[in-house]
This record gives sequence, C-alpha cells and structure tokens, in this order.
Amino acid sequence: MSCDLQGLCVLVTRPVKQAHSLCELIEQQHGRPIRFPTLEIAPAANAEQARAGLAIASQADMLIFVSANAVQYAFPLLPDILPGDLVIAAIGRATARKLAEYGLDPGLLPRGGYDSEGLLAMDELQDMRGKQVIIVRGNGGRSKLKDELERRGARVEYAEVYQRLLPDRNPANLLRGWNRLIDVVTATSNESLDNLFKMLGEEGQGKLLSTPLLVVSQRMASHAEALGCQQIYLADDASDKAILEELCLLLKEANE
Repeated sequence: MSCDLQGLCVLVTRPVKQAHSLCELIEQQHGRPIRFPTLEIAPAANAEQARAGLAIASQADMLIFVSANAVQYAFPLLPDILPGDLVIAAIGRATARKLAEYGLDPGLLPRGGYDSEGLLAMDELQDMRGKQVIIVRGNGGRSKLKDELERRGARVEYAEVYQRLLPDRNPANLLRGWNRLIDVVTATSNESLDNLFKMLGEEGQGKLLSTPLLVVSQRMASHAEALGCQQIYLADDASDKAILEELCLLLKEANE
C-alpha cells in the first residue's frame, strides 16, 4: 500500500543506522519523518566473551538470531566453518534478509507473528530433546524463548553480541515543538518505547500519552496500554512496508 501522507509528521525512534529506509519511505509518500532514536546499538562490551559464546556453534544443532543487529554483530565472531546440517532460525523477515546478505540460509522463519511466540509455534521447534541451541541476541531481553526451549528438552546458551544503550539526547527542542511537529509516534520494541518515556521526562510523557502511537506487535500494544497510551495503532509487523500501511490507515481514519 502507498498513499499521500499529506505532510503527516512521524516520530521515528529507531536507532540511527536503522531509521534511514523508513524515513525515506515516509518522505516518498509526502510525510515528514522526525528522527529521535531511543536506542543506541553498540558492539558487545566484551568481544571475547561474545566470541566464546559463538565458538560452540560448530557443535550446535541450531542458531537462533533474534534481530538483524544480532546477525550483523555476530557474523565477524562466528567460526570460519559451520556444520552443513546446522539449522539457522530468524525471528522475523528483517533478520532473515540480513542473514541472506551474509550468505547464511535462514532455514526457519515464522509464518506469522514475528516474535518469540511465533517462532515457538513452529512444528520444527516442538520436540527439542537433546538439541544444542544458541540464541544470538543483545544484552538482556526476554527469557521466554530460552525458557520454553529448555522446557521442551533443549540445551540453550546465549551469545550476546551487541548491547542496547539509552542515547544521551536532549529532548528540549522536540518538546517545545511537539504540538506542531508530531502527529504520530512509531516504536518497534518495548525497550524503545520505555526509553522514549525516560528521555521525554515528566513534561513530555503527558504529550506522548495523548499522541497516536504506532506499535508492531500485540505484546507492544498491551505494554503501551499499561503505560497509559490512549491511541494505539498496530502494524502487522516491524517492516517498513507494514508501518507505512498502518500510517496510511491511520491518516484515512483521521480524515473520515
């Protein structure tokens, strides 16, 4: 779907290096992206520890990449030779595309619900008895995937290859112009939304709660509702295309 966004001002909270394509797409549809990254992505604080976490990939049965960042930061640390029967899983389409860029075949990709729950619903992950699994991710995050795979019989280790940081960014200019600059806010993870609340402070949180918020999963929608957000819109997934489609629907609804 494409539409004329009619100058719609969209706050884009993705990390700097990941925001460009979405901002470009919004501009192509005559919208106005406002870049305000609420996550900073950096290499793992301990590269040797990350490399050690990936070293056992040569003996593992499955590698699960939970994000495109996980692929990018893991690739230089992976063993030179991986087993031919190693199963590589991607949690979503952007992750699968990044794997393909690096010449890795994402053999498992959820057919819907691009999150831990979607991956866990796949037939291939039901009986995991005796399987060695490495989950490649950033620092911290949910343990649901690991916990459930272990319950199904797998031996699971984390390889944390990057870190997510709170940007040091002054929101004063954004807050001063909020009413004329921001028509809708986009967020693509609970952490990015939580960081936005922190960065805006008490003054900005009231503005945020009353501004239309576009999220990319039902889990995020529930989290946003718990935070007090009053107008929540749900894209089909975190892809640029799905976000644009929901922006088009949001604008159409506002104009009716």
